[in-house]
Amino acid sequence: MITALHAERLAAVEAVLAEAGARRVLDLGCGDGALLLRLAARPEMTRVVGVEPAAARLAALRRQLPDAAGGRVELIEAALTDPAAVRTGFDAAVMVETLEHLPPARLGAVERAVFGAMAPALVVVTTPNADFNELLGVPDHRRRHPDHRFEWGRARFARWVEGVAARHGYGAERRDVAATHPQLGGPTQMAVFTRRCPRQGPREPL
Repeated sequence: MITALHAERLAAVEAVLAEAGARRVLDLGCGDGALLLRLAARPEMTRVVGVEPAAARLAALRRQLPDAAGGRVELIEAALTDPAAVRTGFDAAVMVETLEHLPPARLGAVERAVFGAMAPALVVVTTPNADFNELLGVPDHRRRHPDHRFEWGRARFARWVEGVAARHGYGAERRDVAATHPQLGGPTQMAVFTRRCPRQGPREPL
């Protein structure tokens, strides 16, 4: 079941993609496909690729894909750093509540894969805002989900966003998602990266 917060999160990501006119989208860490299925239902989407390392999740997702999706949707069983996951020439890539499930030691490799190798024109990332946890009743010594490897507050997330943008030639904007607190922000934080310069070098065929 999709929670009210997750529904707001997905709607916020969809709004960014729609505003940018994205038609070819990578859903990195697509999980159970909550976003991918919504994108697949949008007639303007010509190509949607979901990347997910969990085979069972992908199998369940394949059963939910509508026949109308046809050849517009591709599902790839791979980690984000696996060369098999690399797809170029896309308008946008999204990582919705994916970052916090990664081991911190792998963040550099994921950054290079997404912003360096794939290098879409637009990248949208959402992740929990740890500053908001106290309003959700999450104790300081715990995280929102047992599978989360970390949860960043807004200051730490800002440093990561600014560093990624500077290293890979993107502009970046941070936004709060869902109801916001004047001091703590929102329960979810989102970064919207926009590539400043055209991608250099050859692209692989789609």
